[in-house]
Amino acid sequence: MTEDQTPRVDDATGSPGDRWLADALADVARDPGSAARAFALAGRKVGRSALRPDEDPAGVLHGTVDDAARASLVVALADALGPDRGAALGARLADLYQHGDTAERRGVLRGLDALSERGTLDPDVAVVGTELAADALRTNDQSLVAAAVGPFAAAHLDQHAWRHAVLKLVFMGVSLDAVAGLDDRADDELARMARDFAAERRAAGRVVPDDVARLAPDVTTGPTRPDQATPGTSSTTGRSA
Repeated sequence: MTEDQTPRVDDATGSPGDRWLADALADVARDPGSAARAFALAGRKVGRSALRPDEDPAGVLHGTVDDAARASLVVALADALGPDRGAALGARLADLYQHGDTAERRGVLRGLDALSERGTLDPDVAVVGTELAADALRTNDQSLVAAAVGPFAAAHLDQHAWRHAVLKLVFMGVSLDAVAGLDDRADDELARMARDFAAERRAAGRVVPDDVARLAPDVTTGPTRPDQATPGTSSTTGRSA
């Protein structure tokens, strides 16, 4: 999350949402227990618009204004709990995620990204974060899956889980622009999986998404030509990713 994506929190002349977030962050600094209420209110107070509306109008790839506000609250919570916060912070993040709606869950995941970008995470937090990311990746919600492949995932998901997360995005039709560290972590096994996925799509007479070529440059993307389909294969067959 870059500075220009985060709602202003230090400008008294800002919008009501800016001022609410500044107050909420101050409340969390004084009382970490207030984070749960602020998490629940964030969408109504700061809005739910996309952070980068021109390139990501739905806010799926790069998040929404309330995602960024909740990420700021996670950082404030971590600071309020102090240097020996590992287990306590992990437990609070798990609670916020498990009792939250989809938007609140995204906020926890984006908060983990923000903490990861600040430096090495406490092992207890990393373990909890990995479990929460794995849960998000089991869903079919595009915004949750996209939020689960950011900087935290790049640093902490094992290669097997990370590969499957990337391919799931392709299957769901979500741009791989959502993936942090794609070029650094992509490997031959991911390229093989992408080729297999493309072959299944061709066999079913379906379009091969352009993003497959980002994982396996030798794959031809786009609509399947008759000469590319596997003889005798029904257009309704094929495994899903």
